[in-house]
Amino acid sequence: MNLVEEVNKMNMGTLMEALEIEFITVEKDLIRAKMPVNNKTIQPFKILHGGASVALAETLGSVGSHIVLGRNSGKSSRGAGINASHLRAVKKGYVIGEARPIHLGKTTHIWDIKIMDEENRLVSIARLTNFILKDISK
Repeated sequence: MNLVEEVNKMNMGTLMEALEIEFITVEKDLIRAKMPVNNKTIQPFKILHGGASVALAETLGSVGSHIVLGRNSGKSSRGAGINASHLRAVKKGYVIGEARPIHLGKTTHIWDIKIMDEENRLVSIARLTNFILKDISK
């Protein structure tokens, strides 16, 4: 199973599955996923809900930190804060989010996330900060 398939499988039974987020690229310096604009992700005015965009953005950056840290590092990440600006309404189709690391430190990771529509027009931008912690689940 490749990394994209592994991450998509990991998201089964979660918010990511409910929002139909599908990962396309999973690398240490680039995480990409798409999300449909449908009845699960729109707001009452029939456009993409900003909260759905933020959920996609945080998902991308969180998976990014998970991949950078690796399975056996003894560390995990938790979201510390996210800031997003919505620039364009989307009524149909899907959006593609792309996350790239800005800072990969010992105690924090910062990710730059861009969300585009099918015509590659910028829809939202976000910056996610993750705390890097000792993994207490093991």
